[in-house]
Amino acid sequence: MLNPNRIRVLAVGKVRKHWIQDGLAVYLKRLPGLVVSELKDSSPQREAEAIQAELRPEERLVVLCEEGERLGSVALAERLQGSGSERLAFVIGGADGLDPALKARAHWKLSLSPLTFPHELARLLLLEQLYRALSIQQGGAYHRS
Repeated sequence: MLNPNRIRVLAVGKVRKHWIQDGLAVYLKRLPGLVVSELKDSSPQREAEAIQAELRPEERLVVLCEEGERLGSVALAERLQGSGSERLAFVIGGADGLDPALKARAHWKLSLSPLTFPHELARLLLLEQLYRALSIQQGGAYHRS
């Protein structure tokens, strides 16, 4: 079962739009224990250095990128269920994307969509999908298939 205490989101850049901040607050409340760390935006290389410095040795790196695996919500819930007791660090890059060397180190690459989203919106979508995955795993009513 997905355990929010075992997941962190490392996100480059600040969330400036109030409506996105409000949405993030809703999902953070629904996922107690989930931590979101904001990193300063810079060049992809500097961002990669900051991300690597922030990563804990026991965490599996999951990068969000356009060439990542595209999963439906149920498949994502199953994939997360299969991660068992692993600690996961989901990484959302800045406006210029993630450094290729960081992507190469990833345990898993995930795409939220073939569309490109601003990093603020990608953060909101990721949190919503993590909550949806938990709801699917618990058999809750939030996800209607």
